[in-house]
Amino acid sequence: MIQESWYRCEQYGLEHGSQPNFATLPKGELKDRVEQHHSLLETTEKEVLPYYENILSNSSCMIVLADRQGHVLNTWGQSRFGPASEHGLVGGNQWTEVGVGTNAIGTALITGHAIQVGRDEHFLRANRFMVGSASPIYDTKNDLVGVLDISSDAYLPQDHTLGMVKLMSLSVENRLIYSAFQKDHFILTFNTNVVSLDSHWSGILVLDENGVIVSANRRAEVVLAQDLALLNINQVFDCSMREIKHHPPNAPMKLRAMGRFQIYVKVIPPLAPVMRVPDFRNRADYIPPVTPLDAETQTTAFDLTAYTEPGTGSEATEAHEEPSPAEKTTAAQPQRPLPPNVIPLEQLEHGDVRVRRTVRQAHKIMEKDIPILIHGETGAGKEILVRSLHYHSSRASEMLVAVNCAAIPSELVESELFGYERGAFTGAQNKGSIGLIRRAHRGTLFLDEIGEMPLTVQSRLLRVLQERMVTPLGSTEVFPVDIKLISATNRILKDEVAEGRFREDLYYRISGLNIELPSLRDRADKAELIRYVFERLRLEEPAQPLSEHLLKMLVKHPWPGNMRQLVHVLKVGMAMADGDELEDWHLPDDFFDELDSPHQPGNTPEVEPLERLIPRLLKEHHGNVSKTAKAAGVSRNTVYKYRS
Repeated sequence: MIQESWYRCEQYGLEHGSQPNFATLPKGELKDRVEQHHSLLETTEKEVLPYYENILSNSSCMIVLADRQGHVLNTWGQSRFGPASEHGLVGGNQWTEVGVGTNAIGTALITGHAIQVGRDEHFLRANRFMVGSASPIYDTKNDLVGVLDISSDAYLPQDHTLGMVKLMSLSVENRLIYSAFQKDHFILTFNTNVVSLDSHWSGILVLDENGVIVSANRRAEVVLAQDLALLNINQVFDCSMREIKHHPPNAPMKLRAMGRFQIYVKVIPPLAPVMRVPDFRNRADYIPPVTPLDAETQTTAFDLTAYTEPGTGSEATEAHEEPSPAEKTTAAQPQRPLPPNVIPLEQLEHGDVRVRRTVRQAHKIMEKDIPILIHGETGAGKEILVRSLHYHSSRASEMLVAVNCAAIPSELVESELFGYERGAFTGAQNKGSIGLIRRAHRGTLFLDEIGEMPLTVQSRLLRVLQERMVTPLGSTEVFPVDIKLISATNRILKDEVAEGRFREDLYYRISGLNIELPSLRDRADKAELIRYVFERLRLEEPAQPLSEHLLKMLVKHPWPGNMRQLVHVLKVGMAMADGDELEDWHLPDDFFDELDSPHQPGNTPEVEPLERLIPRLLKEHHGNVSKTAKAAGVSRNTVYKYRS
């Protein structure tokens, strides 16, 4: 990280002898920032620093709290650095790499990780009198809100200092979670050891009354190796929210996490639980009485006409079809707000007629008892489509259970899908497991890469789909299930059937509506789609608008990794641009390897080879690399590569 930081400093035009530019805030603006971060400052000073007072008082170091722009909000402790005018660690000064070179605060902000910068690791010689250890602080939405830094004159043991600042930043994050949610949410702390449940290294989950995870600390996602946002507690631990609610407060309980790991959990109930009166109208099967006025004005929650091509003969017929009970239910209930990771249906396409027709058909079939089979390359966005379809259907209030059939070991597929009774096999959980199919009851079951499913499991799945009943392993009891089945594959299943690797009867059971999701390179709306993805990413990472030059380069790329590759390339580029306009040199090298490959679709033997084209254009443009790159439609890196 230090080496990469020094490279950035050189790009900023800094030299080792440059003087720090702190871009000090006026007193009035600093006061506004302090008020804006009142909760962060108060939590740090009153609820975290007292725990470390004895250590810090004997170390002659400074503790610095900075906001996400690197401006110092406050400092604590004493230093042997001399006057504040010399060391610059004072309120209002901005510690970023652009102005101050490689430093703990600025580099932690860019990387998002804890870092220690030694004396001679500072890019500017003016800062080489100290050692800085900094760790970023994330809020309850997992957004970076600031940095905590310990700066000393190197008399402290370095490993000790870095470990302490990491622990302090975790402490601040945990206290922010408690402050925001403890009043009316259940909070779970968990760890692998019962004696460590109250430590700052424990995972924290925040649950609403339905068991949905609404927030978590970073340790929780590290320990469980899982994106926990909006999962239900029964998808993480082998227990239900009912058990959580009735468990004695603060008494440890032993559970199994993700079906594999033994975890100790402590439940902290809400300080002021809100009494809610049951309302049976919230049930999924509730259909309100229809008055004549309602019947005339009733519309579906999502306007299907946006996905109907004007002038087609089927438009009038489909528009006057009698809605199913499920569609009436969707229409009658108010539209729920979409989770942040769900794309609205109308934003899944931006001018591609095939995708528009595909989305329209799939959305209509979501309310019918007809399975959907999606064909498409890996990374083409099949799961994005399924998530959007689920949350725009009458099943949105229930669970969407996504299963990657290729990721589950073949010997565990049956137990994961159908569940098992206690003691059904060696290694089974003491309480058994409900299984993924039953978890999707009244919701949507998405079987991704279904072509990878073992033949033995295919026969059991076929029986479940025919009878709508599940029998867990080791049990004789059957459980009815109501699921909307969506499957996806990147294989040609008819070929798999012909070669005996996929059951023919199962194929016709899952392929009610067959739809094709085109790859990114085949999309007719590629340019608008790339611009849309970039704008969504700008909501998370501030960036300048996408230039037309770079957009043309992105459109030209063959994108073998499809949407997944596009997102990763843009994220890397935006991180490197760091708020500036995104340019070609910000993008990763492998992007240009594929862009300039002579084997990409659309290249013909008549195209002039780059080894001749680049030197010729360089000569025409008198050695100007930027003009040559623009004329050749390649990056500057490629020009350097082929320059004779």
